[in-house]
Amino acid sequence: MGKLVVTEFVTLDGVIEDPGGSEKHERGGWAFQFERGAEGDKFKFDELEAADAQLFGRVTYEGFAEAWPSREGEFADKINAMPKFVVSRTLTDPTWDNTTVLDGDLAEDVGRLKRQYDGDILVAGSARLVQGLLAAGLVDELHLMVFPTALGTGKRLFADEAGQTGFDLVDARQTGSVAILILEKR
Repeated sequence: MGKLVVTEFVTLDGVIEDPGGSEKHERGGWAFQFERGAEGDKFKFDELEAADAQLFGRVTYEGFAEAWPSREGEFADKINAMPKFVVSRTLTDPTWDNTTVLDGDLAEDVGRLKRQYDGDILVAGSARLVQGLLAAGLVDELHLMVFPTALGTGKRLFADEAGQTGFDLVDARQTGSVAILILEKR
């Protein structure tokens, strides 16, 4: 059975919105203000290598679908070839290769994916989707790349109304200016 792994770039105050600046958030692009080092790049590559599929919310999917198909290299080849699933009630005709739209019950759809794949199912960005997955207890691991900045505003990893959620810290390390935290569901 596969694991659902949420991977996020996150600020000290929990913001995950627009780390790359492509969403035009007033404080977007914050992740590129810091060096994540060669170990950080390797971590992201290894994370993708361990995944059998990716799961997205619609907004993140559209950003990735615009950016990745035209890129080349080992990382781009893997992300473009792997199965992709997007949770959406409005997207009907995905254009990125190997994409399936999930518009049913979130817990049932994700449960089916976890039974279908042996490797990780990777969820990047997708704030609203991740909050729903966390609330439903469907997240097996969090991979957080914590950047040394606070934005004060923006979509956060955990919703204000989220209940208490327990994770165990299984790895913590610094690479460049950032910290990588790996947490497993209790």
